[in-house]
Amino acid sequence: MDSVFWRKLVLCEDPTLGQKLLRVALSVFAFFYGIAIALRNFFYNYSILKSKKVASAVISIGNITVGGTGKTPLVAWLSNYFAEKNISTAILTRGYKMKASHQADEPMLLAKSCPGAKVVINPDRLAGAQRAMAEYDAKLLIMDDGFQHRRLARDVDIVTIDATQPFGRDKLLPAGLLRESVNSLKRADAVVITRSDQVQQIKIDQIKDRILQINPNMVFAAAIHKPRCIKLIKDETLALDVLKDRKIYAFCGIGNPPAFFQTLDELALNIVGTKVYNDHHRYTASDIEAIASDSRYKQADMIVTTQKDWIKTALLYMDKFDIPFAFLAVEIEFVTGRQEIMTLIEPVLEKK
Repeated sequence: MDSVFWRKLVLCEDPTLGQKLLRVALSVFAFFYGIAIALRNFFYNYSILKSKKVASAVISIGNITVGGTGKTPLVAWLSNYFAEKNISTAILTRGYKMKASHQADEPMLLAKSCPGAKVVINPDRLAGAQRAMAEYDAKLLIMDDGFQHRRLARDVDIVTIDATQPFGRDKLLPAGLLRESVNSLKRADAVVITRSDQVQQIKIDQIKDRILQINPNMVFAAAIHKPRCIKLIKDETLALDVLKDRKIYAFCGIGNPPAFFQTLDELALNIVGTKVYNDHHRYTASDIEAIASDSRYKQADMIVTTQKDWIKTALLYMDKFDIPFAFLAVEIEFVTGRQEIMTLIEPVLEKK
């Protein structure tokens, strides 16, 4: 099932009869998926399956829902923070949807965003950790998307929760967005509520209250996705104000497309057209031709996408079209709780 169609289906507030029937079918699959996840967690909780410790400090950044919750930007922020303190850091990533002839999008983004860290790609996080320590003498290992990957023991478990869609309709995949039960937050040490500026404070408080009922010892932080500038090919940089006088065509293939478009709306840009692709979409030359053709038809002055999508499309676009092509450079910025997160991590590093 197309992921764009699926996301609209499971999040629809007023489903048609046909959509309701599809949801019932998805609920059957979700039931069996839930049993499998519950059994796996049971085996780890009671040490039937064992998590393996390593000598270096391990920080896991993950989520409980599918889609873009901001975990990769948080990994980048933490990696750069500790690399600047001269702590040998490696990022462990699985390389989602990576094929032998292609690089996966998250590792490419992390490598570009975190020049001071080594990016180690391996679906087996334990093997990745052992390689990072042996080859790079890494003292700090940051697991990207690590919450469900329990084979590698971690010293601090941080979960990112998107304030705009925190609990995925409270239904497991594929009937909702949950990768596992919300109750799994019992094993997390901290929650970073991302995109906290895109909802009212009352919703943030409701999210916290619900999580505290599950885990009374949870440490909280709130963060936003802060737009910094526009970047073009060859690292040319433009101030955000430049965009306000231009007609923008925007596209993306990420887990939470509405959040990207909402960010553009908040910048008060003149958006003349949009296009959404599946998360982790593997762009082709024909995709880029279609984007460029549609943007010309809509008389756009510039095409804007996310950094993750730009990394996968810039070489396909370069020197082919006359409309400038750029990505919105966004960084995670803590609003509250930054010191509380550091208080969890820094003692672990001191003990290693």
